[in-house]
Parts: sequence; structure tokens; C-alpha cells
Amino acid sequence: MNLRQYEYALAVADEGSMTAAAERLRVTQPSLSQQIGTLEKHLGVQLFTRTPSGVTVTVAGRAFLAQAKIATTASRRAITAARAADGELAGELIMAVHMGLGARQLPQVLGQLRHRHPKLQVTLHEEPDPADMERLLRQGTLDMVLVHRIPAGCTFDSHPLGEEAYVAVLPKGHPLLPDSAALRLEDLASQGWIRFRRASLLDDYLARLLADAGLSPHTVARVSQISTAVRLVAQGLGVTVVPASAIPEGFEELACPLLPSLTEPVLVGVRRTPGPAETAMLDHLNQQNWCGTSLLCQPPTA
Repeated sequence: MNLRQYEYALAVADEGSMTAAAERLRVTQPSLSQQIGTLEKHLGVQLFTRTPSGVTVTVAGRAFLAQAKIATTASRRAITAARAADGELAGELIMAVHMGLGARQLPQVLGQLRHRHPKLQVTLHEEPDPADMERLLRQGTLDMVLVHRIPAGCTFDSHPLGEEAYVAVLPKGHPLLPDSAALRLEDLASQGWIRFRRASLLDDYLARLLADAGLSPHTVARVSQISTAVRLVAQGLGVTVVPASAIPEGFEELACPLLPSLTEPVLVGVRRTPGPAETAMLDHLNQQNWCGTSLLCQPPTA
């Protein structure tokens, strides 16, 4: 057995097809099938059930693949650590980011990191729902998380970066959008709302805010991206509440502060024994402004 066979098996499980996995791995399908067969023979168990439409993972396969993921991740980190010790940051850094966080700051950080360490690859898991986040953490896949709250069961050390302000977004010319005024959630109670997918942490947050305020406004649409929600607002479909820094450039004039102000902490979780790549990323994150757009950094006054 070797790590390449582990990677092959993980790719087959992800794709659900030998053909699709072979294309992704850039190997021939017969060669991939042979490698999987050799691995199964060595293990003495069947990892996959072959069907006319593809493959499914067996019970034994799920048990094996969970550990195979840990092994390949450990191998990747070992390579990264070895190269870093020689003065070169290379390999892959894997990070999960909650919905809307770092929409402006993170691209700047990644650009700076790329400029200084061109051989370091960064993979982002954007907007994982709680079940996906728990799976990624359990598998040992993640090196860092950018979140409002460190997930339950996560053993990462927490580093505060700042606070994220939430703002209301209304169509241009809306009577509730006067210059420099702040709105209360109650002001939006009669409006149609654009909400987010029910499994998302952002929609859970909005649901709690509305419930605490005793409000149940009409939902006119649900989307999976903040940028989509803001664009729908711009077209007059309704209103929404989103993190200030996640508003796409060019739509800032549609944002209005909330009274009382709504903020959540911005945290980065890092392994307790971080490698040079995680340390470099953390340094760049700390250099960013985490109070949202300059227009909305000032808290509204009563």
C-alpha cells in the first residue's frame, strides 16, 4: 500500500465514478481500477460496490477512507514542514470560512501570501454548514477556520481579529434609506425579506435576531450567496441583513447601519502546534481591518 493508492480511493469516493476520478487524477481508467483492485486485495476487503451508474462506498470502505484522509493530510503537512524548514513555504493550506466572513479582507491576504510564498497553495471551504464543518474537523482536514464562533468539538486555538458589523440592505430610493440614518429591525418588519439557505449559520443568526425581536417578516426569496441577496435587493425584490464587509463593491450605498448595532466577533482558529504556513496566514490576517467598511465602522447613535 502507498499514499497514492489512498489518494486514488479518496478521489473515487468523492466522484462516485472510476471514470470521473480518473479524469480528475489524470490517469487512465484501467490504471485507476487496477490500483483500487490492488488496494482492496491487500486490505482483504471491498472498498467500493460497482454499479452500472458508478460506484458506492461500502461500510468497510467508509471506515478505511476516514483514516486514509487523515494519513494523506498528515503526509501533506509533513512535506510542508520539511520544505518550510529549508526556508520555503510550499504545499497546501486548507481553511474553512463561514458565510460572508473576509469577503474583502481574505482576497487581500491571499494576494499578499501568494506574492511572498508563490509555492504555497491555499484551499478554501467556503460556507460549510455545521455538518460539513464537523466532518472536516473530524477528518483532520482543516488547518485553520475563519468563524464567528469556534465550532463545538474543535480543539483549535482561538485568535480574535475584530468584529463584524451587520447592516440592513434596501433598494435604492427606498423611503427607509435616508442619508446616514440608522434603522431598527422593527422598521423592516413589514418588508419582504431575502433570506439564506436554512442550513446556513447566517440564516440561523437572522432567525434568532428576528425571534428575539418578536418579528416574523415575510420571506420573498432564499439564496445561498450574500452577493446574490444584495443584487436581488438592488432589483427591488426585498430587504435583507448581511455582514457589512460582504457587500459587493458598488452596492455600499444600499447599506444602512442598525440600531442598536449588531456585531459578532471575527475569530481565526489555528492548530495548537501551527506550522509556518498557518503562522504566515495568521500574521497577514492580523494586519487587516476587521471592522467592516469605513462607512459602517462608526456605531450608530441613539
